[in-house]
Amino acid sequence: MRLIRIQEYNEQTMQLAKPVYDGKRRILLAAGNTIHPKYLERLIDIGITNLIVEDAVSKGVTMEELLDMPTWLDVIDCVKSAYEAVRTGKPINLRDLLQKAGKLIDEASRRPIIVPVPSAMVADELKDYAHAVNVAIMSLQTGKQLGYNQLQLRDLVVGVLLHDIGKAKDKSKEAHPETGFQIIRAIREISLLSAHIAYQHHETLDGKGFPRQLAGKEIHEYAQVCAVADLYDHLIADEGTAPHEAMEVIMGQNGIKYSESVVSAFVKSIPAYPPGTKVRQLDGKEAIVTRIIDHLQRPCIRLLATGEELFLTDHPSVLITAG
Repeated sequence: MRLIRIQEYNEQTMQLAKPVYDGKRRILLAAGNTIHPKYLERLIDIGITNLIVEDAVSKGVTMEELLDMPTWLDVIDCVKSAYEAVRTGKPINLRDLLQKAGKLIDEASRRPIIVPVPSAMVADELKDYAHAVNVAIMSLQTGKQLGYNQLQLRDLVVGVLLHDIGKAKDKSKEAHPETGFQIIRAIREISLLSAHIAYQHHETLDGKGFPRQLAGKEIHEYAQVCAVADLYDHLIADEGTAPHEAMEVIMGQNGIKYSESVVSAFVKSIPAYPPGTKVRQLDGKEAIVTRIIDHLQRPCIRLLATGEELFLTDHPSVLITAG
């Protein structure tokens, strides 16, 4: 299986490998189905722009690194409920929030790699919540690389899941960080450090962020972890940037907007070429990433013309780019 843009879908050669859901979590199309062109237009209309498909090119690629969709959707529901509670002046269901945060921590602890489900696979009405979940998943992996303990990971993931909660009351770009901070700090059971993730996730080392133009060590590391993952997900989900190009953008801000330790941990935690990605060697040979074994940025690939598998860690001279 592999991830494609919906415009790449070919009814003759592809079938769905993962279900397609609507904004109320109902299955629109189950795995194993093909999609009629008219139905494809309907999916585009509701904001679904990515699909996970099975075809001859991706045969045998399991994408087992992908977070399972039921878990992903459960956490999305939790974040959505938190936003709705804030909008209506009701208390956030803290028990559910902490339970879902614990589930993500368990997933990150027992699995060497987790690839988030792309938020472009859900309807527009769920995208903000899916974004929060995906940023949390990547932040957890970064925190794990930084050596955070379980309590630190909990404070991190709770803060990241709610990093944009201020938008439930004030959607303005400049105001939502402080609004979110005030919402979270009012909940006694949540660490003040988690609240500062919401407050500081748009601050940058060079002092050119917002809302307070903090600089350098004035910014908490948790907020930096969130900020890097937030930018990466924005580039992929909203701007359609390829993962390896988004990673280059992140590395380009190393020591400028984001700390070297956080960027280094992020690069060591998030694969630039996830399984199912079509790639091309510099000599023009096309291939597909089949799995990641030892090195996140040097995956195993299968040449499309011959079916030969190459472990890039064993072939340091073989360079790839997106196909």
